[in-house]
Amino acid sequence: MSTTSSSPAAVTGSDVDRIGELRQQIDACDAAIIELVQRRLAVSQEIGVVRKASGGTRLNLAREQQVLARFQTALGADGATLGMLLLRQGRGRL
Repeated sequence: MSTTSSSPAAVTGSDVDRIGELRQQIDACDAAIIELVQRRLAVSQEIGVVRKASGGTRLNLAREQQVLARFQTALGADGATLGMLLLRQGRGRL
């Protein structure tokens, strides 16, 4: 995706350095997000095992709705989509 402006500004060396620094911050955020998602998936899978072993249902739709609402409230419609992706990952095969 490209953007155009009526008068493009020249990118200076300090701008390039700043962009590099910001990209490093994004990379660090991505690494933290990946670590947290992996931890969340492990916990979710353990909940599924415990629920199944105790004779409960594998899914709790009311709980899933709470999770989706939390993500949507915090991040909007795309947040609900992200929440659904996390729920699907945690469930495994249905």
